[in-house]
Amino acid sequence: MSVVGLDFGTQNAVIAVARNKGVDVVTNEVSNRATPSMVSFSPRCRFLGEGAKTQEVSNMKNTVASLTRLAGRSLQDPDVAIEQEYVSAPLVDVNGQVGAEVNYLGKKEKFTAAQLCAMFLTRAKQTATAELRLPVNDMVISVPAWYSDQQRRAILDAAEIAGIKVLRLINETTATALGYGITKLELPGPEEKPRRTMFVDIGHSNYTASICEFRKGELKVVSTAYDRHFGGRNFDKAIMDHFRTEWQEKYKIDIYSNPKARVRAAAAVEKLKKVLSANAAAPISVESIMEDKDVSGFLKRDELENLMKPLLERCTKPLEQALADAKLKQEDIDFVELVGGTSRVPALKQAVTDFFGGKTLNFTLNADEAIARGCAFSCAILSPVFRVRDFSVQDVVNYPIEFTWEKSPDIPDEDTSLTVFNRGNAMPSTKILTFYRKQPFDLEAKYAKPDMLPGKMNPWIGRFSVKGVKADSKDDFMICKLKARLNLHGVLNVEQGYYVEEQEVEEPVPEKEGEKNADVSTDSAVGSAFVSNRKERKGEDFEASGFSTERTDTERAAKRAKTEPSLTSKQAMETDDKAANREAKPPAQKTRKV
Repeated sequence: MSVVGLDFGTQNAVIAVARNKGVDVVTNEVSNRATPSMVSFSPRCRFLGEGAKTQEVSNMKNTVASLTRLAGRSLQDPDVAIEQEYVSAPLVDVNGQVGAEVNYLGKKEKFTAAQLCAMFLTRAKQTATAELRLPVNDMVISVPAWYSDQQRRAILDAAEIAGIKVLRLINETTATALGYGITKLELPGPEEKPRRTMFVDIGHSNYTASICEFRKGELKVVSTAYDRHFGGRNFDKAIMDHFRTEWQEKYKIDIYSNPKARVRAAAAVEKLKKVLSANAAAPISVESIMEDKDVSGFLKRDELENLMKPLLERCTKPLEQALADAKLKQEDIDFVELVGGTSRVPALKQAVTDFFGGKTLNFTLNADEAIARGCAFSCAILSPVFRVRDFSVQDVVNYPIEFTWEKSPDIPDEDTSLTVFNRGNAMPSTKILTFYRKQPFDLEAKYAKPDMLPGKMNPWIGRFSVKGVKADSKDDFMICKLKARLNLHGVLNVEQGYYVEEQEVEEPVPEKEGEKNADVSTDSAVGSAFVSNRKERKGEDFEASGFSTERTDTERAAKRAKTEPSLTSKQAMETDDKAANREAKPPAQKTRKV
């Protein structure tokens, strides 16, 4: 079994494998440790990764980038309009999903974002297979912490198309924290104060801050905050705007009017930004950018910081939000760890340092490969053939989820909604919903606060129809229990539904030692048995529409509910299989699945 982790980033993807008692980053076909997350199409074939990068200028109308930013979205999403600035191929609607229209094999084709992601994942799988010389089927893939249920399902669909079994979709900062903590031997004990570390990940397109608590063998994510539109490409855009104005005056050209000129300028600006991270000033030049004109310029670091000032004013907001959600102050944070390519910008590092009152920042992790390494560690933990130090990972829910249902005609004052998973709830997590019904009913799952979702995504998650419900023999309510679970992927599933019936049964009373030879009256038989109420659990499958339900063999003991409706929280700290070994079956219940 392969143990592979994939950091599926907006600009690049990094593949890491666990082997030889360590984690190695895999190089691609041109010996690069990072592969461009791009797909390109031509009349004869398609290009993936490095091949697509070479087509970015010459075949830009058929080249698609920002794959993870498009997954799970619709064309009407306002974030898609923002992404169109960074995607040269036209974005179109494909059966309600955003996709790209390209020329492929001599004709117009439309591919959804999930299909495009699947194409790239196929390349990642091939790269890992070539390195390991073994079939690669299992992976842990990272996703942004702000991904919704719909976006996570899009990545899972893409992986399924590519023939990849995803062991876990892990949040990027959680993967970073796992790679950081699993190798630490000096962590506090179970009863000691935890080590609190804030991970600040500033990548190509988004910025995430996550506060984590570490104890021996345990990682607990306390809070996560983010800015979805703050990253390296926003800094590049500020520099490009500056040189656009300068070159308009100097060369009488507008690079934004020519798509190819814009792509060439973007590549030059990105190099300039990297040089200015280590130098006080740097030149920029682009040959034959448009109209057979060569352009050049010069930029100092202090000029760059002035251009970045509007962005720098936003850089502390995720830090403030993460602390507020965790109910902590700056002095409660023991360490601040920076990762992500944009974390190398000096002005950004200084802004984070100032926010924490001059605290020394840590750069102990590889800024570009930390997420991939964490994914590989996560895959090793979940793999049955790889021995890893016990280390549990508990993430948090970022968007509250509520269930709504039809009001029962027999319960006029019944509530019809309940927030089942609150923001900050542990993940993975299982909750038991109890209903009292005499007839079949439907319920829906949706996000309780749609304004928190990225863009204007549909808050609806799924609809479930519970069949086979009827009154019991006494014309009383049937007790119906549903198990809702946020699994390791952060995806909601209503895994199981069953009914509990109460029946009267006679149970014999054993004779006591001194009563065997005693005289008995004619009615001595009375009392030799007593009537008891026994509850039997009877399973019956439910039908669900909106998304496919996930069936597992894990069952947790259901607590008896006293109120209508009620819920019981169960937290799964590790994998479903490990949790199953610790769970006890209800001793007085009989289960039958239909």
